[in-house]
Amino acid sequence: MAQEHQGHPHGAHDHHHHHHGHTDIDWSEMAPLLESQAELFAPLYRQAMAWLSEEVSAPGLIVDTGSGPGVVSGLFAEVFPDARVIAVDGSVPLLERARTRAVRLGFADRFATVTGELPDALAELEHPADLLWASNSLHHLGDQRAALAAFAGHLAPGGTLALLEGGLPARFLPRDIGIGRPGLQARLDAVEADWFTRMREELPGSVAETEDWPALLTSAGLKYTGTRSFLLDLPAPVSEPARAYVVASLTRLREALTDDTTAADRATLDRLLDPEDEASAHCRKDVFVLKAYTVHTAVRTF
Repeated sequence: MAQEHQGHPHGAHDHHHHHHGHTDIDWSEMAPLLESQAELFAPLYRQAMAWLSEEVSAPGLIVDTGSGPGVVSGLFAEVFPDARVIAVDGSVPLLERARTRAVRLGFADRFATVTGELPDALAELEHPADLLWASNSLHHLGDQRAALAAFAGHLAPGGTLALLEGGLPARFLPRDIGIGRPGLQARLDAVEADWFTRMREELPGSVAETEDWPALLTSAGLKYTGTRSFLLDLPAPVSEPARAYVVASLTRLREALTDDTTAADRATLDRLLDPEDEASAHCRKDVFVLKAYTVHTAVRTF
């Protein structure tokens, strides 16, 4: 799900597929940022797809749920050149950009889109999927167990569900950055973890689940087949797109976590976001990006 959601400090989640329930966001305005961030994460997605290509033999139909502007859909089309790819998302403007990207990259003849909320939008699929990709979208659905069962129901016999959930929070800065109290990002991680718990509790139809993804995949009637984690490692000095991603992520954290952080940490974030401050993320030479995503796979055996 490439998406940054209103009220959600996605700087730490690094979502690149977006949640469908927030209809009050101007996705046309957000789209360029979503595209640039997903493109930055392309090396990580390519690692995951290389692994999936060993797990899934010649998929005829790939469904990218919560596709956002279609960056990951395009990578699937590149890695699986014989597959048809369908992008499913709740945002019409983002799907328009996905279609434009498909034309630009030359796979429009085997690309389609479906507009709607997950998991119900999958009912619009004319054929079951050989590979269904769900990236950081499941945890925005209140009843995750029921959603996984719905995902499983739209797989072809022998089809694979690839679920991207979990991993490790992103790191952008050393523990001691020379301003404020050392350990800023670790403290922000703890605040966001609390926020995430509240977000899950407040979702419509929210059901608490132990996040044992292999067990949940099995409960959906699938055969669990594996888990792998993939690393995005962009060491300092970073490219300008990577620096822009860090600044955007810290900006969302500063805005979203205002009430949950200390005055001292907010002051440090303000300095990190002030382009006139030599200690800011705009100027520092020690900024980096280090992030892990975890993918779980399971197969429909009947």
